[in-house]
Amino acid sequence: FFQAEDGIRDSSVTGVQTCALPIYSAANIAASCSASPSFSGMKPRAANACTRNAESRGGYGTFRPYYDPVSEALDDLITLLDLEAIEVNLFRGVSPDEDRVRVFGGQVAGQSLVAASRTVDEHERYVHSLHAYFLRPGDPSAPILYQVDRIRDGRSFTTRRVVAIQHGEVIFNLQASFHSAEPGLDWQIPMRRDVPSPDTLPDFKTRMEPFKEKMGEWYERPRPIDMRYVDGDPMSRIGHPTTSQQVWLRADGTLPVDPVLHACIVTYASDMTLLDTTLLPHGLGWSDGNVQMASLDHAMWFHRPFRADDWLLYDQHPISNSGSRGLAGGSIYTASGDLAVTVVQEGLIRFKPKP
Repeated sequence: FFQAEDGIRDSSVTGVQTCALPIYSAANIAASCSASPSFSGMKPRAANACTRNAESRGGYGTFRPYYDPVSEALDDLITLLDLEAIEVNLFRGVSPDEDRVRVFGGQVAGQSLVAASRTVDEHERYVHSLHAYFLRPGDPSAPILYQVDRIRDGRSFTTRRVVAIQHGEVIFNLQASFHSAEPGLDWQIPMRRDVPSPDTLPDFKTRMEPFKEKMGEWYERPRPIDMRYVDGDPMSRIGHPTTSQQVWLRADGTLPVDPVLHACIVTYASDMTLLDTTLLPHGLGWSDGNVQMASLDHAMWFHRPFRADDWLLYDQHPISNSGSRGLAGGSIYTASGDLAVTVVQEGLIRFKPKP
């Protein structure tokens, strides 16, 4: 069965100081990393953080230790995002100890944003936009190296480029811009007010319980993000074309007060349901056995403050399907109606020939 959080969506499958960037060979980096005994078994662990850099940012950017109550799944996600600094501008991450075909794209995007953020020295300068490309499927059994290029440090903006490397090849790249907040004009597209409260909607396991036999292990998998469909379950909507989807989501627990962590968790979650929206005008769903989907590129703009452990409304809509590519957009609102994040994603959509 299709694993919705995999990079390929196949429904048939059951401080560091500012300095010049060191020159590393991708092949040498991958070889030295895969030989490290600390990655035997590939179980996520709390990694050494870039401490001096975090201190310059008022403690933000390192996620351990903290003592707030979270679910085990969310604790694992925080550990996953807490990258190990192995050299100046070079970080190492792992994947969950799960049975996956490919690395979930939201994981690589979230980890890349962590790596970029840990090289930003200015206090209270946070990400305002990111643009990323998924280049190759990630191997969940191998560590991922994140190499950061400090492109620019300006008076108001900081720009970083991150390259993710596995087995000597680039699997993902991301460019992120960070901005120190300034006063200015304020306007937004308003949030829909006819959306039911998340507290009145079933959680994922309750909503999908009628389909648990078909979903298999994926149904039982612990989830760090509490996600609640507004428009009914995706299975029942097959055969009923529509042009929008709304999902309430939040981290399953109380997170520390760290804007970097909250932005990285929302980056992780933003990849979960958006591309599926491109199928809605055709009355199709990700459970269709002939559909194969893969993220190609992902862009996010961070407009206003938010907490990833508070309810957020992800209002999604398809934009275009053509040439085996689909484009979808999403607006992420706080429960009070503030537009926090805008997301746009393009993906590959292919259909297997029927036997």
